[in-house]
Amino acid sequence: MFNIHDEKRDGFMLDKSFAKKGYDWWWHSFTAINSETGEETPFFIEFFVINPKLGKKYPVFGNTKGGSEKKEKPSYVMIKVGCWGDNKVQLHRFYGVKKVIIRPKTPFIIKAGRCFLSENETCGVVKVSHGAAERHPEWMSDAGEIEWKLKINKQISYNVGYGAGSIMRSIQGFDMYWHAEGMKTEYSGTIKYNGVLYNVIPEKSYGYADKNWGRDFTSPWLWISSDKLYSRVSGKVLRNSVFDIGGGKPTVFKIPLDGKLLGGVYLEGKEYDFNFSKFWTQPRQRFSSWETTDKIYWKIWLENKKSLVQINAVCQKKDMLLINYVAPDGSKKHNRLWNGGTGKAIIKVYDKRREGLKLTDVLEAENVGCEYGEYRMY
Repeated sequence: MFNIHDEKRDGFMLDKSFAKKGYDWWWHSFTAINSETGEETPFFIEFFVINPKLGKKYPVFGNTKGGSEKKEKPSYVMIKVGCWGDNKVQLHRFYGVKKVIIRPKTPFIIKAGRCFLSENETCGVVKVSHGAAERHPEWMSDAGEIEWKLKINKQISYNVGYGAGSIMRSIQGFDMYWHAEGMKTEYSGTIKYNGVLYNVIPEKSYGYADKNWGRDFTSPWLWISSDKLYSRVSGKVLRNSVFDIGGGKPTVFKIPLDGKLLGGVYLEGKEYDFNFSKFWTQPRQRFSSWETTDKIYWKIWLENKKSLVQINAVCQKKDMLLINYVAPDGSKKHNRLWNGGTGKAIIKVYDKRREGLKLTDVLEAENVGCEYGEYRMY
């Protein structure tokens, strides 16, 4: 079982060793509709905290390009907003940790200036001028303005189990943790991008909400998810289905575990769970991702003792971003971390029978959130 909601995992995790070397972020992505043209555009909003114990009243950028010449680690709260597609953009606004309100326990809230996030709603504004973006490379930001006000309704969860449970969170054994409280989420409200109003309609929002935290990122870094699904078998649009896969090379107690994924397919109420840490399910996994001149591809094969799933996905590079993060040690390790929201995928779902594999469904996915990067891809 993975559809187990646990808001405690959405709380603020940067204590103990993570307080001086750690990050925590809350990610939201969804589709909005242009109020003038009716065109769909996928957006994202993220609240990101790094090294809060080292924080001051102003953002500390560390030794990144354009940052401080002092030998200091980064410490700030970053609000990251943007969209994918023809008008893709990545905007960042920074706050000093000591000027941000964070309620760490359930129910979690974070307030930075006019930007606010809780389990049920978010609002804010991020504006970056062309001149400021050019003068401040440490911001790692494009230019533009996005303002939003949204309600959040998290419907289906991907809970990884004991790997991010209270004991493993307490001992901080993993370098990177993951919890998707809303791998299927409905958003409602409005978002304004460079003066253009977009409406966010719950049943057309195709939303996603998760969080990551830890002391370092993973490489390779893979994520792929969508709840805009169509069944070739039934010929129906699936309103109660979603898939979500993440991972790469997790590190636990400084030991890297190569080629490990977490994720599942929720198919109209039936769960297909593929979690490398649940050894009793006999998980086996293979994946690859590669880029051509104009596209990024994902090929994923997941199996347990009861089922098998094959995923083939693609996203146009022209619609994607090279998403920017600085690690807690101050380095920018991922310089080719491809991130998109307009991908497409085919998912084949099999059940295992005594007589062999039975094809249960073939799913077509659109508005696929997708990510891939490796440190060696400099």
